[in-house]
Amino acid sequence: MTQARGQGTGPAGDERDRDQDPGEDRNPDPDRNPDPDRDRAATVRVFIALAPPDEAKDELEAVLRPAYDAYPRMRWNRIEDWHITLAFLGELPVGTVPPLRPPLADLAASHGPVELALRGGGHFDERVLWSGIDGDVDGLHRLATDVRRVVKECGIPFEDRPLRPHLTLARARRDDRSSVVDVAAGLAGFTGRPWRTERLHLVASDFGRGPGPIRYRDIEAWTFGGR
Repeated sequence: MTQARGQGTGPAGDERDRDQDPGEDRNPDPDRNPDPDRDRAATVRVFIALAPPDEAKDELEAVLRPAYDAYPRMRWNRIEDWHITLAFLGELPVGTVPPLRPPLADLAASHGPVELALRGGGHFDERVLWSGIDGDVDGLHRLATDVRRVVKECGIPFEDRPLRPHLTLARARRDDRSSVVDVAAGLAGFTGRPWRTERLHLVASDFGRGPGPIRYRDIEAWTFGGR
């Protein structure tokens, strides 16, 4: 999922579309957590996702390029971090992550690729800009259901929210209620090329671990079967 290229004009967004600036202190009460660095070292923020191929990202990046210049205050996600979340697991003890690997590997091997495309744009609450997902959306939902079943079978509790397939592109500052709406309207006619999912990604993020841009890294990724 991580690739050494892309436009990185600002902090990447987190995988849950939280209405929070990355630099905000998520635990301002020192009595409640006297050693947050120790706790963070013992946990990892995890989600399971798909990533569009470079060709699909390049198409959308070209359409967004004027918006990068026109709306420099928006917090644009790094292109190498663009992803479609299938299951967000949240902050987990590091020891709970390794048991996920074998069943996710088996799941990917048993699934054929899903054909998808990036299409149009929209926003959540005038704050979060996204591109929509077209193509075999039913197949995407089935894959997400299977992924979440594996997580539950591993005994990992998480919020099993309904899947709303999208690719997060940027966030607006708290005092900006129009930029996201304007950019989303400009994406209305965008239709990207079809592409086939290549790998299932188990991803960690450093959200909440400092004031800098959020970064994602693959814990592991597995190629889908039937390729």
